[in-house]
Amino acid sequence: MKKKINLLIGFSALVLLLLCAIQVYLVKTAYDYKVEQFHTEVKEKIGNITNNYTELDSSVFLKKDALYKSLLEKIIHNKSYRYNVKSDLLANEYRDILTLRLREKLNKEFPESEITFAVVVNKFIVFNNTTETDTIFSEKPLIGNSIYGDLASLDNAFLVRNYVGTTSAIQNGNYKLLTEDSLYVSVHNAEHIILSRMTSILILAIFSMVVLITLFVITIKSLIKQKKVSDVKTDFINNITHELKTPLSTLSVSTKMLSRPEIKENEAIFNTIIDTVERQNNRLQNIIDQVMSNSLGFEEIELQKEKIKINSLLKTIIADFNLAFPNINIHTHFDQNETSLTLDKFHLTTAVTNVLENAVKYGCQNITISTQNENGYFQLRLQDDGIGISKAKQHLLFEKFYRVEQGNLHNTKGLGLGLYYVDQIVKAHKGSVNVMSELGKGASFTISLPTF
Repeated sequence: MKKKINLLIGFSALVLLLLCAIQVYLVKTAYDYKVEQFHTEVKEKIGNITNNYTELDSSVFLKKDALYKSLLEKIIHNKSYRYNVKSDLLANEYRDILTLRLREKLNKEFPESEITFAVVVNKFIVFNNTTETDTIFSEKPLIGNSIYGDLASLDNAFLVRNYVGTTSAIQNGNYKLLTEDSLYVSVHNAEHIILSRMTSILILAIFSMVVLITLFVITIKSLIKQKKVSDVKTDFINNITHELKTPLSTLSVSTKMLSRPEIKENEAIFNTIIDTVERQNNRLQNIIDQVMSNSLGFEEIELQKEKIKINSLLKTIIADFNLAFPNINIHTHFDQNETSLTLDKFHLTTAVTNVLENAVKYGCQNITISTQNENGYFQLRLQDDGIGISKAKQHLLFEKFYRVEQGNLHNTKGLGLGLYYVDQIVKAHKGSVNVMSELGKGASFTISLPTF
């Protein structure tokens, strides 16, 4: 059964991880779509601005055209000049003014965004009508080839558009120049803009994942709890069956013996058997009463309170306990000042006795009982030298039907109601009970009761 539950939990966790992965993938896909959509919007707006560069400054573009013609003429007359073309092109005189003009246009079109840009030259090719094409340079876009703009790097930038232009030589019309420029832009607050557009998607995605994980955790906890309850019930049924079997077997044997003629004629044996029947009947009744009364919650317990001198009550409990367990050594350290408490004598006596008997069940030989008054509470501490309880199991001690395991076995008789009853009685008196223990070092139970 435990293996099946572990497999179910593992499979459910795997499915949960798969669903979370799908959710993350869908959010990532939506984000990529929003990024592409944002880039398209930027491209369309900038495209409207740069369809005709002459609108920025026609005189500057005349200078640019003149520069290109001059470079072409120099290449035609001096082939070795090709190695100086790029440096002269990048050192153009219109760089600053074009950057300023385009910056003004972009600021007007994108008032809420900080945009940096760069126009880089990718190709510079000379050709004529009679000879082969002469490629001066043809490179992938590099920020070092920027002819104007204020973009520092192409790493976080995206391509808006390419511009291909031709220029004819002045002196020799057979020669032409082919150039390709690329406009790259970077929107500094692009992430914020895109995420703000995805707010509803992100909220729904996070909400659904939180709900899914929460439901998974609740389901698993419920499953484990139900399994624990089922195990406790099975254990309780086994225990109560064991407890009932002995008196029932004794009663069965006794009734058969009573029907025998020789037993009826022997008054001494007859009375002995009758006494046995009565004792076993009382034992059965006690078991039933224990299940009925000790399984009540503290809200259901009706207390018959009276004013009691607590030290005197404890001495009486210890005296009765010593009669039943003469081999157990009890040491007392009572507060010198006698404390009077209003409590239910019967129930509290049973609760303290249950703690003492529980210590005996788990191998103690010495018990130390001490009392003190602290911060308006009377504290009763019962410390034993038994086998102790592991810290992992201590939070289960006061649960109904729970019994401490020794290995994988329950070697100690009982119904698992004793400490539960102690906890409920103390709670009914508005107090608390705590345990401190280590395996092999005994246990210490502290019962705190209000003095007011």
